[in-house]
Amino acid sequence: MSVAPERNGSPHAVGTVVLGCWVGWVLLCAAGRDARPEGLLLAVLAVTAGYACGRIGGSLLPAALPAGAAVAGPVIVLASGYSPLGVPYATGPDGRMGADAALLALSAGAACCAAHSVRTGPARRLLHLLALAIAAAAPVIGSPAGGAAALGVLLFSLAAGRMRRRLPVLAVLAAVAAAASATVWAVADGTAPPALRPVESVLADRLGTYRVGLWEDALALAAAEPVRGAGPDRFGELSPTAAQDPAADGKPHSAPLQLAAEQGLPGVLLLGGAFGWLLLALYRSPRPAPVVLVAGAALTVLAVLASAGNALSFNQVTVGAGLLAGVATAHRPPEGGLP
Repeated sequence: MSVAPERNGSPHAVGTVVLGCWVGWVLLCAAGRDARPEGLLLAVLAVTAGYACGRIGGSLLPAALPAGAAVAGPVIVLASGYSPLGVPYATGPDGRMGADAALLALSAGAACCAAHSVRTGPARRLLHLLALAIAAAAPVIGSPAGGAAALGVLLFSLAAGRMRRRLPVLAVLAAVAAAASATVWAVADGTAPPALRPVESVLADRLGTYRVGLWEDALALAAAEPVRGAGPDRFGELSPTAAQDPAADGKPHSAPLQLAAEQGLPGVLLLGGAFGWLLLALYRSPRPAPVVLVAGAALTVLAVLASAGNALSFNQVTVGAGLLAGVATAHRPPEGGLP
């Protein structure tokens, strides 16, 4: 298994700058308005905390930590699907289906990262079976999309074992995430080219006209305030579509469109910059290429789900994304010191 040489800390400096600029921009967008920037500030803190824990734990326990995280993911999905009284939470358009799917995809990615971090074949097969079990259990616990996402990550992991060049693969993953966001944007704007019309039809059928209406409202708000947006967490009170449903969560269920509506185009660029920073950190990571590429695939699945859902509105997802990225960019343990 090929291992990249140790790299310098420039990706971490880039991440610090990107996240710091994002925090400053959120506060600037909220200044002088009845806005609530706390949600995004907590999300940035969650990613940072998860990344730091992953970096530390990944250096000490490169296989055990991601394996434990893989087991914890489905448990969190099960536990968070019910209220303290045992009553299921809502699973409609404003429920937590996107978050469940993202968490299961990240869990499968963690299991596969652990598989590529062990030295013995039986342990690697056992950890891949753990990822398969996550994919198989997902429909049972109410997340068919999570099962499909986890299975996709597992299949990618099986192929990643033969991959050695990380840059072309990471470039393709970046293009997939960008294409997903661009497709949602085109559907909301009604300007999808003929080649994307079938995709537009599938999205409308699967997600419903309510979701597309939320996207259209978000794009209208972005057009009205293209620089500073309408202010953090103000979409719900300004969206006519969201106002039709008193039980709505006030989100447009698309991370790029929500940032465009609430923080303007700079917010969208900062979101893309944060994802680009994670890919840069993976490219410069000293970990083996299969570990890096599997983590990149799982994070790309999260990006795709977040482009058409509300996955990033849940802190357990952002913590999990940071943790997986941290594990995949951690320094190698000392030779012979850890299993």
